[in-house]
Amino acid sequence: MRIHWLQHVAFEGLGSIGEWVRKKEYSLTCTRLFAGDLLPELNAFDMLIVMGGQMGVHDQGKYPWLQEEKAFLELVIAAGKSVLGVCLGAQLLAGVLGARVFPNKEKEIGWFQIVRVGVVPERLASVLPEQQTVFHWHGDTFALPEKAIRLYSSTACVNQAFVYEERVIGLQFHLETTPDSVLTMIEKCRAELVPAPWTQKEKEMLAVEGDVFVEINTWMSALLDYLAQQHA
Repeated sequence: MRIHWLQHVAFEGLGSIGEWVRKKEYSLTCTRLFAGDLLPELNAFDMLIVMGGQMGVHDQGKYPWLQEEKAFLELVIAAGKSVLGVCLGAQLLAGVLGARVFPNKEKEIGWFQIVRVGVVPERLASVLPEQQTVFHWHGDTFALPEKAIRLYSSTACVNQAFVYEERVIGLQFHLETTPDSVLTMIEKCRAELVPAPWTQKEKEMLAVEGDVFVEINTWMSALLDYLAQQHA
């Protein structure tokens, strides 16, 4: 299995996804969009992972490569490949699938619970817990794309995750989060931590016990296994 991923900012990596790739002994390549790397040919990879970033879906004036990335994502989806989008990645996928991407009523930053909603595809249902406390860091959100299925909601944000054609999954939240990546997000994005109903303080975000990381990372691995099987 050949995994390719898109990186939007230097400080936001794959987190626990990298360990999943290593354990599976899959090949891994990366396009650093912020560094001007070229996007790959469609036949160069089997599964695509689109990570997060500080920019917004509509910021192509400041980040011209966003336009090229969106066109690339359209081709990847049309080619029938498995795709996972995380945070900005999920918003980009929603956008190219025709849904509106817009500022959420509240920023959602920290550890908050999501709850599964609706009826999901049978093969995916066993992978999705009914509810889970997960890590969030987003100000924007998305409408549900046509023909997509909403997977999760939270009190602060209606559309937390979706699946499209059983092989394209968008997650507004971060299941790949590790203790190191929480520290990095706080360090690089501390200016966003202004008092608000759904923004935790640094101490709250750092007080989470290790079991929570194990739970979300295990869930991420299960989702990745599911997507890899969709390719097979």
